[in-house]
Amino acid sequence: MDFLRPSSLTEALAVKAERPDAVPIAGGTDVMVELNFDHRRPGALLDLNRVTELAEWTETDGEIRLGASVPYVRVIAELGEVLPALAMASRTVGSPQIRNRGTVGGNLGAASPAGDTHPVLLVLGAEIEAASVRGTRRIPAEEFYLGVKRHALEPDELITAVYLPAEAGPQQFAKVGTRNAMVIAVCSFAVALHLGTREVRAAVGSAAPTPRRATAAEEFLSAELPWSTKASITDSVKRRFGELVSEASSPIDDVRGSADYRKHALSVLARRTLTWAWNDFQKGERECA
Repeated sequence: MDFLRPSSLTEALAVKAERPDAVPIAGGTDVMVELNFDHRRPGALLDLNRVTELAEWTETDGEIRLGASVPYVRVIAELGEVLPALAMASRTVGSPQIRNRGTVGGNLGAASPAGDTHPVLLVLGAEIEAASVRGTRRIPAEEFYLGVKRHALEPDELITAVYLPAEAGPQQFAKVGTRNAMVIAVCSFAVALHLGTREVRAAVGSAAPTPRRATAAEEFLSAELPWSTKASITDSVKRRFGELVSEASSPIDDVRGSADYRKHALSVLARRTLTWAWNDFQKGERECA
């Protein structure tokens, strides 16, 4: 196995064009696990740790450009105020050591249905920047996930950044695992209230072949929420929202949980996170879960 170490983004893209079989690696928290268990044996690894252009984030005109190699620990520390749901999801990733190395770009590259950041990227309307020697394009998160561990990148493309709105409204993320830390999600859920358009976005993770939005639940809740009065949400609305979120999933039985349990847990997460997000809206501030 070749080990390729470009020192700039230009060089990295040239190497990827020449060696499309090279697997990108930054934190290595997914790739190294697969190598250790001999689940894959690529012809080359493309080490991106010396490509400093990928390790920065910027804010321009209300939009965050998050470099693909920015680790979770920096998302939590530096972006928790403007991207609270992404920070919440980042806090649930593995151990402190994993959060020091793991990145949102790596989570996208692995494209696991259980990836913790995926539901958040869907509800915030994120776009993934893919670059190659042929140019750069932005892929909406909804179009990025194609199947279990399959994504929309071309063989010569690298994930270089993720674009997210910096002024999103109340947002929440929660997941169920066999314990509170260092676990793969049994299921996960994110919700965002987009106040300008009075639109709700909701998405499930680890409960279908790909992370996905719960569009029927979104449409129901967008119409039912008392946006103008900020009155409390009735229990019947919360319950129906949870039912529609559960119906949007198509989980399987596996070692982490049964399909029935996942569906039940998603309905609970939906009601719970909706309550937290609406409370934030009523108080005019955000609180972390």
